[in-house]
Amino acid sequence: MDTTKQTAAPQAADEAAIRQLIAEAEKHQNDTEPFIALHTDNAIIVNIAGRRVLGKDAIHEAMKKALESPLAQVLTKIDIEDIRFARPDVAIVSCIKHVSDERDASLRADPAASVPSAGSLTYVVVNEAGAWRIASAQTTPIRTS
Repeated sequence: MDTTKQTAAPQAADEAAIRQLIAEAEKHQNDTEPFIALHTDNAIIVNIAGRRVLGKDAIHEAMKKALESPLAQVLTKIDIEDIRFARPDVAIVSCIKHVSDERDASLRADPAASVPSAGSLTYVVVNEAGAWRIASAQTTPIRTS
């Protein structure tokens, strides 16, 4: 029996759902509630500055504070490069994060407050009760020099 056709269609549907999940995360990067809803309860985020945030509640608080600061003017665009399934319900998504810093020029010029223009972003996403959610997101800055 050829199982390739049996697994290819669900995997294609899962890949499409994962791409939609990442698109929604990008779309809601400045909208706390819909963004948080895309994550598992025990999600972990390591941002481009290296700050690790553990759990949905802590992510919610960190995001809320960031959006009340000039960081709300730092916007990102995500390009998915690869999706690999560790198991049928767990995928690793490799991306490039493009950063657009729209803050005041004085903040952009301050080395302590500057942000890289790009990062390698890796998501671990899991399927919980038929819905894909972000369990982990980790961004490593890409050096341009």
